[in-house]
Amino acid sequence: MPYITIDQDKCKGCLLCVGVCPKGVISSASTLNPAGVKPVKPDKFKGCTGCLRCVLMCPECCIEVYK
Repeated sequence: MPYITIDQDKCKGCLLCVGVCPKGVISSASTLNPAGVKPVKPDKFKGCTGCLRCVLMCPECCIEVYK
């Protein structure tokens, strides 16, 4: 089953990946990263399909998909 990892230190919290995820796997975290923004986090129980939409949308290249 595919899954994603997110480098929360690089994430600037733009939430572009949240809007393109067809399964709603990505959401905003409740804590701040070192840059002082709320990064995104994956929900491991939602079932990533490995579509790579989040990877293509992320301007900071902080998302990786593993199949």
